[in-house]
Amino acid sequence: MLKKPPYTAAFLLLITLLVSACSRNDLYETAMNMERSAAGLEADTITVGDLKIAYLRNSEMNNGDTIVLVHGFGANKDNWTRIARELSDDFNIYAIDLPGHGESSKPLNLGYHLEDQVSHLARIIEALGINEMHMMGNSMGGGITALYAATFPEQIKTAVLFDPAGILDYQNEMVDMVLAGDNPLIPSKPGDFERLMDFALEKKPFIPWPVSEVMEEQALANREVNEVIFAAISDTGFEPEFRNVIKSIEDPVLIVWGKEDRILNYRNGEVFLESIPGARLEILEGIGHVPMIEAPQESARLFLEFAEPYATPAG
Repeated sequence: MLKKPPYTAAFLLLITLLVSACSRNDLYETAMNMERSAAGLEADTITVGDLKIAYLRNSEMNNGDTIVLVHGFGANKDNWTRIARELSDDFNIYAIDLPGHGESSKPLNLGYHLEDQVSHLARIIEALGINEMHMMGNSMGGGITALYAATFPEQIKTAVLFDPAGILDYQNEMVDMVLAGDNPLIPSKPGDFERLMDFALEKKPFIPWPVSEVMEEQALANREVNEVIFAAISDTGFEPEFRNVIKSIEDPVLIVWGKEDRILNYRNGEVFLESIPGARLEILEGIGHVPMIEAPQESARLFLEFAEPYATPAG
């Protein structure tokens, strides 16, 4: 059941166009802020060492558990607004722009291997004063979430891995494309952002023209840091260590994978299932790489059912 009014960026943007004459960037900001508001979220920043970290949090905090949301490679905190709409009435949401992403600082020399990013995330969570949480991660963020659960088990109530990175026993078309020098995840010229959306998502939400154009401009501007991060997270020498680490996870783990994922093959879900003691796996038919965007209600339902024995929603 929807927790928030079912507004969309397209509808809200249309209203804005009718009542004002704004630049593309103004329209983008208006659309993003309205989507956040519809999800019960607002933007904030915090300084962690030398880094500015941007994040979304509940506009009104409640007495429920905390959920920390960790986006994937090249993505940002706004990837979570659709699923947050289903959860923010009962949980306190923190959707974080990891370093190198979104509106957070983007130093090229920070260190972006998955284990480095776990350390960065731990410092951010400490700075936010969060002691215990449910954590959800997608793609790269799924790999980070798995490692975080293994490293800081006392902080995690449950972990949800959406199409997680870290294991590549089964490959698909993206691997051959990257080896051929054509990485669909790093836009480098006009038109590449639309290509990325077509590649990553099987069920694409409508993104109106001004918003998609600004998103493409942002992706093109981030090309250098994206190349640095992709090289770090693609370090195949880390994979055996990753497997060994996640075998020690003691927290409840739910793995959710879109069967039409063209980036990370859904059959790797079985490998994660075998590697993480007591984990549960759900395969979603007709869904691609980002279930929380493509099927937010179903993704939220799976979390709520899985987490019920471990969660304290607002009452």
